[in-house]
Amino acid sequence: MTSSPAIEGLKQALRRLPGVGPKSAQRMAFHLLSRDREGARALSEAIRIALERVRHCRRCNDFSEDELCPVCASPRRDHTLLCVVETPADLASIEQSAAYNGLYFVLMGRLSPLDGIGPEELGLQRLETLLDEGQIREVILATNLTVEGEATAHYIGDLARARGIRASRIAYGVPVGGELEYTDRGTLARALTGRHDV
Repeated sequence: MTSSPAIEGLKQALRRLPGVGPKSAQRMAFHLLSRDREGARALSEAIRIALERVRHCRRCNDFSEDELCPVCASPRRDHTLLCVVETPADLASIEQSAAYNGLYFVLMGRLSPLDGIGPEELGLQRLETLLDEGQIREVILATNLTVEGEATAHYIGDLARARGIRASRIAYGVPVGGELEYTDRGTLARALTGRHDV
């Protein structure tokens, strides 16, 4: 059976989402068309509005509808702390922890020379400008524990230290409520090397 061009176009558009393959895209497309046309209209409208209104915060690079996002605009935040994360999802996770009250810089990726992503593609000039303003006293590196994430953290740490700014790395280890028996070797090794006095 050959689908109409409109259905094929919808399936191809859905495949642009992360983790959505051909079968998932087909299932979503058929669901929206056969069982939830109102949901499809709402989804279409929400995407249209987001594309029109959402841009990047001029300070931290997170998504925002205003020139400054709510975090950067808040006088209650500690403006001497800057947490560098890879994605808006990482920022949201840290915010949900309620353990941090400083500002952020969102890279929208990580250094990956093999993929053609260098300092320019991550907008690290904007980060350097922010560091040069003189208000930041500590940069907390919260990139992922991957080869690219570690390289990114090292690069940004060097940028901070070159300006006399303290650079720290978030700790990694055994999760709260986790059992050692089920913790992978890499996580255990990181937890042991990052141990501290009690």
